Amino acid sequence: MSLGTAGRTLVGAARGIPRASALTRRYTAVSGAAAVLEKELDTIRAAGTWKAERIITSRQGPQINVDGSRGSILNFCANNYLGLSSHPEVVQAGIEALKSHGAGLSSVRFICGTQDIHKKLEQKLAQFHERDDCILYASCFDANAGLFEVLLGPEDAVLSDELNHASIIDGIRLCRAQRLRYKHMDLGDLENKLKEAQASRLRLIVTDGVFSMDGDVAPLQGICDLAEQYGAMVFIDECHATGFLGPRGRGTDELLGVMDRVHIVNSTLGKALGGAAGGYTVGPKPLIDLLRQRSRPYLFSNSLPPPVVGCATRAVELLLASSEIAQSMAAKTMRFRNKMTQAGFTIAGSAHPICPVMLGDARLASLMADDMLKLGVYVIGFSYPVVPKGKARIRVQISAAHTDEDIDRCVDAFIQTGRTHEVIS
Repeated sequence: MSLGTAGRTLVGAARGIPRASALTRRYTAVSGAAAVLEKELDTIRAAGTWKAERIITSRQGPQINVDGSRGSILNFCANNYLGLSSHPEVVQAGIEALKSHGAGLSSVRFICGTQDIHKKLEQKLAQFHERDDCILYASCFDANAGLFEVLLGPEDAVLSDELNHASIIDGIRLCRAQRLRYKHMDLGDLENKLKEAQASRLRLIVTDGVFSMDGDVAPLQGICDLAEQYGAMVFIDECHATGFLGPRGRGTDELLGVMDRVHIVNSTLGKALGGAAGGYTVGPKPLIDLLRQRSRPYLFSNSLPPPVVGCATRAVELLLASSEIAQSMAAKTMRFRNKMTQAGFTIAGSAHPICPVMLGDARLASLMADDMLKLGVYVIGFSYPVVPKGKARIRVQISAAHTDEDIDRCVDAFIQTGRTHEVIS
């Protein structure tokens, strides 16, 4: 008998539990849990909503290599809106940061995890968004988890669009404010909820700038009008807008002319701004200072690794220097939307690079996505619980790195697959 086994047997005996009995109970508990989990997994498979992960064997970009597929595949499902995740200058900046500042900090920010490059990136992000200050997080999910609990208390109210991102919903659950959910982009319902919340100390309207599953753009002008009428602040999540919406790519608030009327912005470094990881909050300096003191995801998570900081900083610098990349998005987006509509497909949302091809049935969306891959186009079917039941879709995302020929090939593959599955005639 090994020393470890002997020790465990003695401990079991000392506790008055026969070793065999303890093992039996342990295995019974594990097998019981496994049976419950397998039943749930079988339900997901039977519903056609199983989410398989395809393995990419190349860097992210408009063309990728996928395990099990021959040759280069056109990629139309990444959030790499500006193609910066493999931009030579962005990649080089990450390499240089790795050499000069190491692989990681092995610590949280307030202990020994803040470097000069973190402060530089925060300054550039505040400049980019034209806000007072900025605080970095490991992800925008963490930024959303860290904000509301710090800002709002029991005497406050938060008014949230019913289709806000899951991270916003989870973040709001952590705070003790009165929670009022208004119908999706419904200004009338928002006004009614604002009237209900008039006795509150602070009122915060919370919305995605762009809703990631549908490509809808929030009616920020109307939201800001109501906020000013009823004495509320406005928060937007800009993960699917930062870098490419608006004349200079500043986001939804710039697109709709309300940059000076939106008070708090959360966004990500993991999409248009280099595509690696990380999130942030920009807003009034007192708020950012308070988040540094009390925001739990900030206080208890390691700092962003220097290579990520280096890549993101160079991405922001490129956008501060020129809006040319951001301005190239509109024409490419409309090319895809117009051609798909003409072919008979239903495309949700507005003039946004997120182009949901609405199919309804979850199994159909999954099968069509598999058939598209065989034609050399990588797209993914979205179904419940990511989107509501009965609203399954294939969400296509246009990138500035896509050529017109890439877009036309994608449309042709949709037409061929759509006819095979009798989605279009």
